[in-house]
Amino acid sequence: MSLREATIDRERRDLVTHEVMDESRLIRFVAAPDGSVAPDLARKLPGRGLWVAADRASIETAVKKNLFSRAARAPMKPAADLADMVEGLLFRRCLDQLGLARREGVLISGFEKALANVRSGKAAWIIEAADGSADGRGKLLSLAKHMTPPPKVCGVFTADDLGLALGLENAIHAVLLEGGRADRWTIEVERLAGFRPLLPPGWGGEPAEMPNKVLDGRGSAP
Repeated sequence: MSLREATIDRERRDLVTHEVMDESRLIRFVAAPDGSVAPDLARKLPGRGLWVAADRASIETAVKKNLFSRAARAPMKPAADLADMVEGLLFRRCLDQLGLARREGVLISGFEKALANVRSGKAAWIIEAADGSADGRGKLLSLAKHMTPPPKVCGVFTADDLGLALGLENAIHAVLLEGGRADRWTIEVERLAGFRPLLPPGWGGEPAEMPNKVLDGRGSAP
């Protein structure tokens, strides 16, 4: 059983809708000593967990209606910007996971290497800098559409974000290879998707026409 499957097996009740759902779709909160509401993204802090769906609207509703106090049966003081706080923490966790993936050798950067790994079918995710050039991105995404199943695509981070996380000066194109690290990253980035879109507007239909030698799954010109 993969880490992702093991995590999905655990279910909790969302404070807002009262729907029971997988932990991977929720954010855990606990009461801090000062009565504030502390996000516990790693699910390790002591105390009773208060669970809210991993999206901005749900957390803002929980804050506005002070559902944390109701669930905890004790006065709690959630910060007005709690949703922003959670988004920032998720953003940082996703980048940290990419840094770990690079050190483990399962995140490959650079256009040609990314292209080769997408073509091989080993890529779980294509990670493109939001401010990178449309040409290289278009070629990678066009190739990805021909894969079964196609790798998922993330364009949340800028080149500077990726460069700092990966320790690289020029981080535009990267792929995260299939495996346990990709499973862990998928859980984090799918929670982040509840706060900001993973693809900037216009990326869906953007890919440029690719040369036949790139589209050929054997990696050679027909």
